[in-house]
Amino acid sequence: MDLSDKPLRRVTRGANYNPDNRFHERHKTSADRHFDYWQNELEQAQLNPTCTYSSVSHRQLIQFNQSPDVPFDRSINPYHGCEHGCIYCFARPSHAYWDLSPGLDFETQILYKTDLRESLLAQLAKPGYQVAPIAIGMNTDAYQPIEKQTQSTRVLIQTLLELRHPFTLLTKSALIERDLELLTEAAQLGLTSVGVSLTSLDVNLTRRMEPRAAAPKRRLKTIETLSARGISVNVLVAPVIPFINDSELERIIAAVRDAGARSAGYVFLRLPHELTGLFETWLRLHFPQRAERVLKAIRTSRGGKLYQADFHKRQSGEGVFAALIAKRFAKASQRHGLDRPMPPLRTDLFKAPVLPGTQLNLPIE
Repeated sequence: MDLSDKPLRRVTRGANYNPDNRFHERHKTSADRHFDYWQNELEQAQLNPTCTYSSVSHRQLIQFNQSPDVPFDRSINPYHGCEHGCIYCFARPSHAYWDLSPGLDFETQILYKTDLRESLLAQLAKPGYQVAPIAIGMNTDAYQPIEKQTQSTRVLIQTLLELRHPFTLLTKSALIERDLELLTEAAQLGLTSVGVSLTSLDVNLTRRMEPRAAAPKRRLKTIETLSARGISVNVLVAPVIPFINDSELERIIAAVRDAGARSAGYVFLRLPHELTGLFETWLRLHFPQRAERVLKAIRTSRGGKLYQADFHKRQSGEGVFAALIAKRFAKASQRHGLDRPMPPLRTDLFKAPVLPGTQLNLPIE
């Protein structure tokens, strides 16, 4: 019996099982993948949706990168794992570094960093630090539910605003509105802009694809609220999935324009490491009749594979189908005036922190 033959009673999680992470010495073989095994895992996901939260230490809060595929060279991720449970999330495989599964563990065992203000001040106070915008929440959402308790992202924003350090945020959560006053002040100083992820306008699809994220209408309302306060909003349609949500591109662009967004971008579906099997299982469960068509389109856009890690290709894909997506998105963005670049953030206002015990320069007589 195929897993897709069993209807899903209700959607509470994105992943349907917990695959071994790639660092485990022993892995389940395909012979173990019979219906009873998957159905047992699925029922556990439905009947036991509780989360656990654990604090973790870190050696360096600000992480630097040299990737040509992203518009920033430094970022902060206050959380590992994400309760939103988006099945397509490229960050799922990163949970393996904590000896956890990129499947259900990723959305139910959430790790949060501690001592954020102290760590941030220490890095920004280092001699020779060169200021540039810090991207917050690029790997996992900085405004997922645990943020209500930890207020980790709020601490980061408060600290950066105090030091007049530029920063950006990316989220699909309405919780960002809690920090509206801080973000408004930062925007007035030219220190921040916000990215909002919107994958579909179809609530039935988002409930399956990103089960614990804000509904599409609520995200449009967030874009409207932020824009009305003078905060520049870039909407990221990510990911674009062939024959799942690609037909909505033009409608999404029109909707976010009406909500006040300044610009828009997109990312073609990425399936690194364990995410390949997780997504395929989800696809066959929710869309069994079109699964092969979707997978074929992904392969034709990824050089015959389901994942392509090459720079300059992994975000947009290649081939005829990927080129068509790029052309459609470009035309829709241009038609609605969302092909403008985001305004540059100011770096000249930064005031480096002076830590206790730091020797100050003596005045020259």
